[in-house]
Amino acid sequence: MALSEDLRLPVACPSCGSHLMRVSSVKNPDDQVHCASCQRFVCLYHEACTVLEQGPGSDSEALIEKAVNRGV
Repeated sequence: MALSEDLRLPVACPSCGSHLMRVSSVKNPDDQVHCASCQRFVCLYHEACTVLEQGPGSDSEALIEKAVNRGV
């Protein structure tokens, strides 16, 4: 069992520009989401869910997110 899971957000990390984020596998609303590359705190999980619900900015972003976020 993994302790954390990766997800891709349409919003990039402000430090390194990566879209790949890491969150606890429990996924409580107040869990912190960190950049998978530089480990910077990005947002809380409930905020990431809101961003995911708003959707990607383009069709290409939608395809990438669909592939990466299969289990989310």
